[in-house]
Amino acid sequence: MTYWFQDPAIKAILPLATSTAIKGLVTFFNSPALVIGANSLAEGIMPQPSIVDIFNERCTTKRGFFVTDAFSERFAKKAVRTLEGAGFTTLVWNKALPEVPVETVHECAQEMTRFEPDMIFAVGGGSVIDTAKAAWILYERPDITDLGQVNPLGLLGLRKKAGLAAIPTTSGTGSECTMVAVLHDTKTGRKVPIANGDLYPDIAILDPEFTMSMPPALTAGTGLDALAHAVDGIMTPASNDITDALGLRAIRLIFAYLPRAYTNGRDREARLRMLIASSMAGMCFGQNSCALTHGFGHAVGGTFGVHHGVSVGIFIPYAMQFYRPVTDKHLEICEALGIRGRDPDRLFSRLVSAVRRLLRATGVPTDLKGLAIEKAAFEAKMDELVEVALEDIDTFFSPRPITRDQARKLLVCAYEGRDVDF
Repeated sequence: MTYWFQDPAIKAILPLATSTAIKGLVTFFNSPALVIGANSLAEGIMPQPSIVDIFNERCTTKRGFFVTDAFSERFAKKAVRTLEGAGFTTLVWNKALPEVPVETVHECAQEMTRFEPDMIFAVGGGSVIDTAKAAWILYERPDITDLGQVNPLGLLGLRKKAGLAAIPTTSGTGSECTMVAVLHDTKTGRKVPIANGDLYPDIAILDPEFTMSMPPALTAGTGLDALAHAVDGIMTPASNDITDALGLRAIRLIFAYLPRAYTNGRDREARLRMLIASSMAGMCFGQNSCALTHGFGHAVGGTFGVHHGVSVGIFIPYAMQFYRPVTDKHLEICEALGIRGRDPDRLFSRLVSAVRRLLRATGVPTDLKGLAIEKAAFEAKMDELVEVALEDIDTFFSPRPITRDQARKLLVCAYEGRDVDF
């Protein structure tokens, strides 16, 4: 598989196309319709159109294809009951896998093609939603043979056969509100982000009941993923006033409710607020990309098998320290979190400390060596880590360009737990 983000022309165009100068001429903001709350899939009479009414209006053949995994199938069945009660014919495909192997996407697309749905339902975490997005492409566009070439330049022309509804069962990836899907090329071990304006789901259903079974470790990892989305989404030069507002509110919600959800998975309010925060953070970075937290998190996570949210979460303090010489937008995060102080240096130090306290409060180490990655193995993979991180499209959206030597130093700092001072 070849990758669209390795094309030098695309790498040159994207940061320019999302720059402040260009966005001052025209800015697009896209998001799905959001249905929020524990009554989202209600079948009874509502004071406004119900979710069933919405799908009845959108679907002519009333054929719903459910993409899920073995664990989340229980939640998919709840949605199936609601739709079948409204006359839908449904099929549940429950073979989605973590990290979204490309082979699994093709298998899903083949089943989708046989069933011919007019609405696709993704019920699960980010991997399930990303699987559904990628399979949707192949269902609508069988002429596309290389998913690694799907890029943001031009639309794919989807929705001629089906729409997409996302029902997340985790609170972190924000995939229910983005035009991005991250696949895994098992032949190379690479994370492959694909992006296109047609990949926004039509509807996102945020039901806290679907997230309450997450164990603490998954709650932490997905929540930190959302935090990385919001922090980088604010810091990148591609941000705008709308994405900043969403990201700042998401950060505030995550700091307030992630520890509660981690400590007590049955805390319904915390689960709902984290779902909202995840989607807000998704809309924040989904309009403008992430930056170094994900560029370097992808490299470490893919190489050493670290959960995506944990790997990107650990990089948040180090990325902010690297950005600091060229941006003061961290001051807006301090204000959102109520971090006070007259001295800018002290403010920034308190913000970094607050992020590290949140990591520790959710059982996540503040450095890579805390993940039990052997130093010898880390050093042996250093050249590969640098190469993958620098090639990652998210790295190109860093507010401060990073050199190969700086990338190496950043990785060492993140491994040892040292502050980035260069």
